[in-house]
Amino acid sequence: MIVVHHLNNSRSQRILWLLEELGLPYEIKAYSRDAVTNLAPPELKTVHPLGKSPVISDGEKVISESGAITDYIIRKHGGGRLAPAPGSDAHEEYLQWLHFAEGSAMTPFLLALYTARLGEAAAPLTPRIQEQIGAHVAYFAGALGENDWLVGNELSGADIMMSFIAEIAVAQGLGTHFPNLAAYVQRLQARPAWVTAAGKTEAYSFDKR
Repeated sequence: MIVVHHLNNSRSQRILWLLEELGLPYEIKAYSRDAVTNLAPPELKTVHPLGKSPVISDGEKVISESGAITDYIIRKHGGGRLAPAPGSDAHEEYLQWLHFAEGSAMTPFLLALYTARLGEAAAPLTPRIQEQIGAHVAYFAGALGENDWLVGNELSGADIMMSFIAEIAVAQGLGTHFPNLAAYVQRLQARPAWVTAAGKTEAYSFDKR
């Protein structure tokens, strides 16, 4: 059985959603952030040297990184679901979004989060960071267009990975500028699997992950 080493208020939430979408059995091993520092507890380092989440274990195999976890679960346990056929043009597009979520789109959001703690010292960086957030979100919204889902207009691992980017963008008020992303968030959060996964953990906050 897959074990999800789940840190509260973290991006491992979308791994739970993925497992629920596939109807796979799994176990949640919960970890809590330090109430003062908001950092992951040292116990997570016994699972992975960096002590970060998400991490899954599947038998003796331990896998970290959201994109790698999503890819592994879909390839090994998806039975052809939630991914286009390997070798197809759609599969190449799917892989792009799978890696774009953490490789590009998340970076300016994290920079905004960390530099906000610097107060006025962050002022020279703020315009560039906000410009990059807007550019990445606009690219995402443009690719989605009027479709329900990102790749081939069918739910896939690309949507699982990009869900957090859409959620945080809408939570930060960008849904007004990109109404199709606001509708996308409503659509994914209405899925029974998303609701079930959310019900298994405490509510999460988009300004702390």
